[in-house]
Amino acid sequence: MTDALLQVTDLERHFDGLKAVDGVSFTVAPREVVSIIGPNGSGKTTTLNLVTATIPPHGGTITLDGARIDRATTASIAEHGIARTFQNGRVFATLSVADNIEVGIHSTLHATRPFRRLSHVFLLRWIPLLAELFVAIFGTPAARRERAVIDATIETEIDRFEARLGPRRDDPAYSLSYANRRRTEIARALALQPKLLVLDEPTAGMNQSETAEVLAQLLDLKAQGQAILLVEHKLDLVMRVSDRVIVMDGGRIIAEGPPQVVRRDPAVIEAYLGRRRGHGEEDAE
Repeated sequence: MTDALLQVTDLERHFDGLKAVDGVSFTVAPREVVSIIGPNGSGKTTTLNLVTATIPPHGGTITLDGARIDRATTASIAEHGIARTFQNGRVFATLSVADNIEVGIHSTLHATRPFRRLSHVFLLRWIPLLAELFVAIFGTPAARRERAVIDATIETEIDRFEARLGPRRDDPAYSLSYANRRRTEIARALALQPKLLVLDEPTAGMNQSETAEVLAQLLDLKAQGQAILLVEHKLDLVMRVSDRVIVMDGGRIIAEGPPQVVRRDPAVIEAYLGRRRGHGEEDAE
């Protein structure tokens, strides 16, 4: 697809001979929400890790907006326009909510990060470091203008979760509830204003009402045109928010299509919903 935002082609990753991702190909279009589901161990999170350069692939290609990113570093992947959250949640425990969100903006800065592209050149990394130190100590008009943009972005993302994060904006992340740490992580990812938002089980560990809040926020992001690649076990949320659903089993894609079509696919019923055991029950894992 020439109009794809993300294009994954014949992606492969193995661990000690086990093919965790085996020839996986899919696309995400601009403004599209694509969810990946499947039983535990099917390769969902490994696929996200490959797309976000957390681990390198052993084969295949990944492009974002036509640019190859399958050999990108984790330091540069955000500059390409991808932001993500993690399955087990990752925040900077001793930083405040506001400071955690500010971290998400780091890769977009210019005035406060002079010569930032040199940071990828090993022998020249000292140049941007000294430049950043100079700007931090003495400041520049451009840096002060950029600071105002940073502050506005932080407020925008806190407002997105105002009832939960607003009163806690200056509290350290370690003092937050599990659900609020997950919200902080999502807000940090959104602060990048990413081309593609990658979410790995954003409602893991949340109760029914907390999950409903996240669903509402995802639907709001979808209405705003945010492209999302989502891994999630809660099928009701997946079916409501997704434009397209990809089903993985054994490292391969076994079904793909609109939510209601995928839900009725016999291969999905067998592999994902647990019918292979003959009990007829739905297994959300």
